[in-house]
Amino acid sequence: MKTGAGRHTYFDAGDTPLRGEVLLLAARPWFIWATLAAALMLDFMPVGRHPWLPDPTAMALVFWAVHQPRRVGIGTGFALGLAVDVQHAALLGQHALAYSALGFLAVALHRRLLWFSLKQQALQIAPLFIAAQLLQFVVRMATGGSFPGFDVLVAPLLQAALWPVLSWLLLAPQRRAPDSDENRPL
Repeated sequence: MKTGAGRHTYFDAGDTPLRGEVLLLAARPWFIWATLAAALMLDFMPVGRHPWLPDPTAMALVFWAVHQPRRVGIGTGFALGLAVDVQHAALLGQHALAYSALGFLAVALHRRLLWFSLKQQALQIAPLFIAAQLLQFVVRMATGGSFPGFDVLVAPLLQAALWPVLSWLLLAPQRRAPDSDENRPL
């Protein structure tokens, strides 16, 4: 541990500041549910059926399942998935199954993911999005659906690439303003 000017900064063996240096305020429940509703509304926008478009509902679900696993998880994923299934007139349960799996995997990995930087988190999140997309693909093909093309593999990669931007946006209201009082410990 190194100290300087009344602030404590924790360093690892390589003199790199540790990830937990910035304290975040608690996420307000209304903000969590408002962002999930906004993502759902983005998903409902009539932009046509493009399989390469990122899924904003899945991204918001995974983000909040990682950062607030006691509030958002498997049940939330199932409910959001049913809403998306009804809106897209898809096989009932296709998105619900994929979002439930996403919620489970995100909650299972949430402690580990928070130790990484945002770019490393994106690399760790990419397999979750790929698995959810493959699960939807398998369900669609098993029920006699048409092949959507190989563009379907672009969406999870775009979602992982957008992870740092999404994290920065959704964590912005929780960041503390810089405090000029050096005698205050937090």
